[in-house]
Amino acid sequence: MKKILIIEDEKNLARFIELELTYEGYATEVCSDGRSGLNKALTENWDVILLDLMLPELNGMEVCRRIRQVKNTPVLMITARDSVLDRVSGLDSGADDYLIKPFAIEELLARLRALFRRLDAIETPGSQKMTVLTYKDLILEVESHIVKKGEEILGLTKREYDLLSMFMSNINIVLTRDVLLNKIWGYESEVETNVIDVYVRYLRNKLDPSGSDVYIETVRGIGYVMR
Repeated sequence: MKKILIIEDEKNLARFIELELTYEGYATEVCSDGRSGLNKALTENWDVILLDLMLPELNGMEVCRRIRQVKNTPVLMITARDSVLDRVSGLDSGADDYLIKPFAIEELLARLRALFRRLDAIETPGSQKMTVLTYKDLILEVESHIVKKGEEILGLTKREYDLLSMFMSNINIVLTRDVLLNKIWGYESEVETNVIDVYVRYLRNKLDPSGSDVYIETVRGIGYVMR
């Protein structure tokens, strides 16, 4: 049974969605504010999160960003704000889809089915799901060693790929140069730690040629981190 978290402060709408999804065979739970919804999203496993944009305590955009820092759970944003800017902002914050209120329940169900089909499509022939790491607009497919920035596939060397994989597997954790050197080059390596700085510079240039360093943050005297 698919588990769906509903984060919606309009009680009547939340109850209506809950009843319809339960009737369709989904297991559901409702949170009525952003902070409790975020806590529930991060502490339990969900197949999809339905997320309202305008929420008390913590707005839906911020909830989505914080979920994306640690989880890849599909997020379907539900909101009455229908401008192009609002839709773009919602998708850029990490949402997988965007549904405008008022909506027909049939459309919501269809979008859920489409999300589940996309998840099923990344299964390998051995019936194992591909491991995917995400950060902002970066997607790293572990088994295929493919890295995408949006729809663009990035050409990374093995060292650059390994370095990026380390960062994306340890979001918000500061990785020292020694740790990176040992994990990527190995404990027996005689390479100096300053090689890490060189490869981080190479990687930054490929992730963002403008040189704005929006992906990998330097922690002076310690190492690097993706926040």
